[in-house]
Amino acid sequence: MTTCVSLFRGINVGGHHTVPMGDLKGLHESLGLKHVVTYINSGNVVFTSEKADPAQLIRQLEEGFVAKFGFHSAVFLRTAPEFDAIVANNPFQNQPAKQSNLVIVTLLAAHPTPEAKEDLQKAHAGPEEMHLVGRELYVYYPSGSGRSKLSNTLIEKRLKTIGTGRNWNTILQLQNMMTSP
Repeated sequence: MTTCVSLFRGINVGGHHTVPMGDLKGLHESLGLKHVVTYINSGNVVFTSEKADPAQLIRQLEEGFVAKFGFHSAVFLRTAPEFDAIVANNPFQNQPAKQSNLVIVTLLAAHPTPEAKEDLQKAHAGPEEMHLVGRELYVYYPSGSGRSKLSNTLIEKRLKTIGTGRNWNTILQLQNMMTSP
């Protein structure tokens, strides 16, 4: 059995694309996934699966989601070891001057090319700090992300892949859920 987390993009944000978490849990269970637990109302689902192919799981979740809710939501899937690596690779850890609640991790659908990474760095000079590690972009928003010009739209456009962001506290809670019995 593989422990995974599925992160749904753009649901229950600002009152749009409302999806009850109980229904999202039911979707996962209907696909034969086990030990399904949701976390907060923004599309985070921890589960176990006998299937080892992430692309197949993503496809099944996205198709099932459209059938059940009537609109598309991109799904980002990470296994427990991948999530452990996300936590371990956070460049802002052990920096007391950096408030953890101001760190957003954007999980990306694909590895950006070096050219795309350079394009993002050229497109935005700060005050935010960015670090791209594999398929995750870590951003420290010193003034919060709400009014920042370093938006998810800009990130996706420059990196040429879609992503979904989660704050650091959510990342840690999901990791804890994946390792708890």
